[in-house]
Amino acid sequence: MLSLCADTMSKKFSLLAVSIAACSALLLVGCDNSQQAESTDTASTKATAAQPDLSIFAGCYTVSHDEPAQIKVSEQDGKWVMQMKEPAGAKRVWDVPEPLEVMATKDVPKYFSIDPNNVDAIIGRPDRVLVMAHVKPVYANLDPLLDSEYLSYIYKGANTIYRVECDEVKTDVLANPHANMQHKKNATTEL
Repeated sequence: MLSLCADTMSKKFSLLAVSIAACSALLLVGCDNSQQAESTDTASTKATAAQPDLSIFAGCYTVSHDEPAQIKVSEQDGKWVMQMKEPAGAKRVWDVPEPLEVMATKDVPKYFSIDPNNVDAIIGRPDRVLVMAHVKPVYANLDPLLDSEYLSYIYKGANTIYRVECDEVKTDVLANPHANMQHKKNATTEL
């Protein structure tokens, strides 16, 4: 009877030892997977941080609040493009879309006198004739020299630009960009 009892105890201890080993293995695998998941999340976060949200640029811009739109930025076929308003005599309102490229924030000082840490996205034409930057809203609210979150560099000159409503109104941007705006105001006043 003693040998039967010892045999049963031996089997139970063996089963207990196997169970402990299995639990330990599962625990180690679980820890390894969570570390791997954390590593994947970190890589995903870095990739997202490396690729800014360019939708903040979608819209139309001008150099003054009371002027019609002069630049249009949009996404077409998964790529970002910009268009300029054509002169009044042209057959279309906006010119042919030009491609825009994502730029690294380290390039900010080449075009703007602002700390790159205060810019969350920068795009430009491949020839860099036009470069646009979006300033972090918190910084734009604190800096008295900025009255807009958008900056533009157009052929060797940097300026604040303003996001305005897009329109399809032909405007002679080469002569007097306010001409159509004045005409609209006069027509409204007469009514």
